[in-house]
Amino acid sequence: MFEKTGLLPDKNLTIAILILLTFGWIMSFSASLGHFNSYGYFARQSIFIALGLMLAYTCLKIPLYFYQQHARKFFIFTLICLTLVFLPEPIGRTVNGSTRWINFVFFKFQPSEMMKIAMILYMADFLIRHEKDVKKPWMGLVKTLIIISSAGVLLLMETDLGATAIISLTALIMLFAAGAYLKQLSIVGTGLFSLAGIGLYIDGLNGGVRWARLTEFWQIDLWLNDSEKVYQTKQALIGIARGDWTGVGLGNGIQKYTKLPEPHTDMIFSIIGEEIGIIGMLFVIFSFGYIMLKGFKIAKDALKQKRKYSSYVGFGICTWLSLQFSVNIAMNLGLIPPKGFPLPLISYGGSSMIFVLIACGILLRIDMESRCEYSKQKDYV
Repeated sequence: MFEKTGLLPDKNLTIAILILLTFGWIMSFSASLGHFNSYGYFARQSIFIALGLMLAYTCLKIPLYFYQQHARKFFIFTLICLTLVFLPEPIGRTVNGSTRWINFVFFKFQPSEMMKIAMILYMADFLIRHEKDVKKPWMGLVKTLIIISSAGVLLLMETDLGATAIISLTALIMLFAAGAYLKQLSIVGTGLFSLAGIGLYIDGLNGGVRWARLTEFWQIDLWLNDSEKVYQTKQALIGIARGDWTGVGLGNGIQKYTKLPEPHTDMIFSIIGEEIGIIGMLFVIFSFGYIMLKGFKIAKDALKQKRKYSSYVGFGICTWLSLQFSVNIAMNLGLIPPKGFPLPLISYGGSSMIFVLIACGILLRIDMESRCEYSKQKDYV
């Protein structure tokens, strides 16, 4: 299971990850202390980060062929975990009408976060085992949709539309990168988008809030809209406007106290804008952009060495994190309605933080395998 490469992880990439992680840790502390007037969230986040870093360090020792050998088992295990959330308490846990968590002694575990990495590891193996089918007009696409559906149905039952979208998009983009036809992907993508729209409309007819949230968000000018469904977006933008270029100072923001819901998780980017200013927001964007550029280069280098599994995994990780980062920024800036998307490496959250750090550890391991001596490289995938 464990195998040393004799190399250290990429210095610049490791430093960039740790700097952004530390920055997020500080901002999460500021936001949670103001919102809850408690050090409990800071203490828990510190534990989550420490656990995530330990697991990321462990991933540096595990060769990629181990993940490939056990990808299917891990995927099935994650599917089982997704079903456990529907068990009654004390096992399953429902929060704000969403059934997404499994209760442990000290924290709530969210299997949908584990599914993001499980889907990538399994899809990478699938793309290699079915390489010929992938490049046929429909065969690879149909099989991929079956894989996505196995997780997507359970996620939709949990009412986790955001995770469903991120996981599905990541898998389809990986399929395209492996050589699938763009025309067929476009047709299927349009079909899925249409089905989602119809589903949301039907949900609205039955009294659901998702359709109303979408329509009311774009119906009229945001600042003329008195609906409570745009309240969170308004408060986020007010906070960013207060911060201007340099911010009001770390800990001096006021939106986090009572006005802005979820300031330590989904809306932490607006707290950064208020307290650190546009400069702080640009720091986060450019730092994360640097990490993703390095990540995509790592995937490209692995492909040059014909290590397709490593390349697909690296590409999938960077695609997932880039999508989630972009959606979070867009909703904080008022471009799309708010949804439960934590900002990678920044937002408070146990399951999300741990699996993002695990993904970073895997990415660094791929790079280490690419840089090791040729005699070892031939054993890697």
